[in-house]
Amino acid sequence: MKIQTVIETKIVEHFKPEHLEVINESYMHNVPEGSESHFKVIMVSESFEGERLIKRHRAVNAILKEQLANDIHALALHTYTKDEWQKNFGEAPMSPNCMGGSKKQ
Repeated sequence: MKIQTVIETKIVEHFKPEHLEVINESYMHNVPEGSESHFKVIMVSESFEGERLIKRHRAVNAILKEQLANDIHALALHTYTKDEWQKNFGEAPMSPNCMGGSKKQ
């Protein structure tokens, strides 16, 4: 199983995030093509409410302990509560309603 998939699965099972991005940044480093060694995780989770940043990061590191010991060389964590996410980045805009047209018209 791909390391990125393992990271995503463990985070979803443990934190039940409202928003999750797991980005493989290995290509930006001096590693062979196709490597999975450098990741950035951007996550919004209710479980971070009232928790300091260090405790959030320790919680993520704890569930990825095996991968950090064996596979992951670098892990950048960006962990937010829903309020922090909305304050810093806002909400994703709603898609417009369909106007009923089609490409054939």
